[in-house]
Amino acid sequence: MKLPLKPLAVLGLLKELRVVAADDKPIAVGGPLAEQLVKEIARGGDARAVRTGGPEGAAVYVHVLGAAPTDADEAVIARAHRQRVPVVALAGEHYSIPHVLPTDVVVIPPGQGFPVEVLAHVLAARLGEKATALAARLPVLRPAVCEWLIASFSRKNAILAAAVFIPGVDLPALTLNQMRLVLRIAAAHGVEISNDRLPELVAVLGGGLGLRALARELVDLVPGVGWALKGAIAYAGTRALGEAAVRYFSARVEEAG
Repeated sequence: MKLPLKPLAVLGLLKELRVVAADDKPIAVGGPLAEQLVKEIARGGDARAVRTGGPEGAAVYVHVLGAAPTDADEAVIARAHRQRVPVVALAGEHYSIPHVLPTDVVVIPPGQGFPVEVLAHVLAARLGEKATALAARLPVLRPAVCEWLIASFSRKNAILAAAVFIPGVDLPALTLNQMRLVLRIAAAHGVEISNDRLPELVAVLGGGLGLRALARELVDLVPGVGWALKGAIAYAGTRALGEAAVRYFSARVEEAG
């Protein structure tokens, strides 16, 4: 199957992913019980990808609060803000913390351990595509990062498909986004897609191309709401593709493990 995309564009995507994979900035964790949280985040992964200490040189800074924020807590968070390091806080309740968005405060349930899964979702949302390299090194983050990637690229393709009214014009852009999604999911699993594996990627993308053909047929059958149908099918097709990619690369990691 021939993709409506130039080979140079595909090679550009591969280069982009190599740059992402080379990003070795860790997660920094500070505050009470920081060492325990580091152990939980690093479970089953690369211990060098998360450390205790200040925000300097980190991809994101996670601060654990013992109670209401103290002057010392606010000082280290302000330091991270000045260095443009994203901050996520864990606390016993939803405190108002300077330089920390309310959505970036993770509440620790009384009498329970750290809500690592919730933290992973907040980190994925806070870092976006930049979380890909961390997910490759820290399996605890991987499901949340892949879920964020799938939702993000599905929304992008839905908007793109609904907004473009000239038949076929959206095809290269939709395909490019789907390829970026699959490559990001591969990278999040620590799997590098080399040039000689491009045919495999093309085969995975075949389903998405078929769904776009279906969208064109439905637009002809149901005039007047074509933009909505195109958007919905682009969203569903991209999401299905991403979920299939997660299953595929997860299986490869398990086989290699």
